[in-house]
Amino acid sequence: MKKQFIDLRSDTVTEPTSAMKKAMFEAPLGDDVFGEDPTINLLEKKAAEMFAMESALFVPSGTMSNQIAIKVHTQPGEDIICDNLSHIYQYEGGGIGLNAGCSTSLITTPSGQFSAHNVEQLIYPDDIHKPISRLVSVENTCNKGGGSTWDIKPLKEIKTVCDQHDLKFHLDGARLFNALIANDQSPKQYGELFDTISICLSKGLGAPVGSILLGSIADIHRAKRYRKVFGGGMRQAGILAAAGIYALDHHIERLHEDHKNAKEIENTLLDLPWIKSVTPVETNIVIFEPQKEFNDSQITQALKEKGILISSMGPRKLRIVTHLDISDSEYYFLKKTLTTLYV
Repeated sequence: MKKQFIDLRSDTVTEPTSAMKKAMFEAPLGDDVFGEDPTINLLEKKAAEMFAMESALFVPSGTMSNQIAIKVHTQPGEDIICDNLSHIYQYEGGGIGLNAGCSTSLITTPSGQFSAHNVEQLIYPDDIHKPISRLVSVENTCNKGGGSTWDIKPLKEIKTVCDQHDLKFHLDGARLFNALIANDQSPKQYGELFDTISICLSKGLGAPVGSILLGSIADIHRAKRYRKVFGGGMRQAGILAAAGIYALDHHIERLHEDHKNAKEIENTLLDLPWIKSVTPVETNIVIFEPQKEFNDSQITQALKEKGILISSMGPRKLRIVTHLDISDSEYYFLKKTLTTLYV
């Protein structure tokens, strides 16, 4: 069926490739709540070995993965340190308060990356008037930061602070593989640093559903209980896990292509008189701001009329996300359309 739109709102809109569908169709299945789905067991083992972590848990979504991790590490009344742009703070429905009963101490940055010193400044003293600082969370890549990435050195410095103050360290790695490809890093470098890591299979990797939470055997044992409480226990879900296995085997290296296309879109936007600024592109997310005489809905509607969908990230912030479902000819059409939109 012919596409109705060129959909660049998110890399979550991808559909399984024919080869991925074949892998899903042929997957052996069982009841995962009983721990008997062989394909899910294989995916969890594969992911844990990739990051050199003890255990892993397949869950329906990245939000659930993050929220489970927060529950595993905290008790109600404790405090979580994270960036103001963090997905766990901005886009998870207030789950930190609703699910975990925790407060947040926010670090304000333009791109989502902060320092060990920033963390130290927000750690509460041992004072009955204050919550107990318990968890530090970082996001890599940072969605609201324009797909920005972390270097390993500041993460190691934050890890040192966490160890000194008995804080747990969680990584929202929804698009971590984009960061690994962009910076030539390895999964094991991250497995050495974090108590838990959430990775998403249904974004740039192109699987239809699913995320994985990685951690110690003890933490994942607790995580299974919270997955059940959150309604995330699935039955013959190996059909979904098979897509995740295929994605890990075949769709990581190709992320280079998404990054290249995002960079070309950035360069196109920078030459346009109706564009005020573009957040420097590091991975597959392009965030740009139009000149003051243009508003978000005006631009998104004009592009929609041309057959192109993009999204708004808030007042005067528009987002384009590259992914595997967009062809070279469609990228060419996008750049041509952007260039001629307000001539």
